Amino acid sequence: MSFRPLHDRVVVRRVDSEEKTAGGIIIPDTAKEKPMEGEIVAVGPGARDDKGKVQALNVKAGDRVLFGKWSGTEIKLDGQELLIMKESDIMGVIEGKARAAKKSA
Repeated sequence: MSFRPLHDRVVVRRVDSEEKTAGGIIIPDTAKEKPMEGEIVAVGPGARDDKGKVQALNVKAGDRVLFGKWSGTEIKLDGQELLIMKESDIMGVIEGKARAAKKSA
């Protein structure tokens, strides 16, 4: 099944958080906070301005983003847990160097 969000909404898949602390303590699933980082899966066409013209979104599928702790609506689609949120709930896009530094840590 494919899903296309409407207007200025985006579909985000949360990125798994670290399972160990810096000191090496393993964190159980029940004690973990939900990550506030995710990857854009799909985007809508954009919102309409006052004149009716569609304003394209600033994010695209594949972008890695940060969003608020309570942002979005959780859904389950094809067995995946996803979030649907407005583009305005996204705080920013993580650029290449920040992503590489996080993976190597």
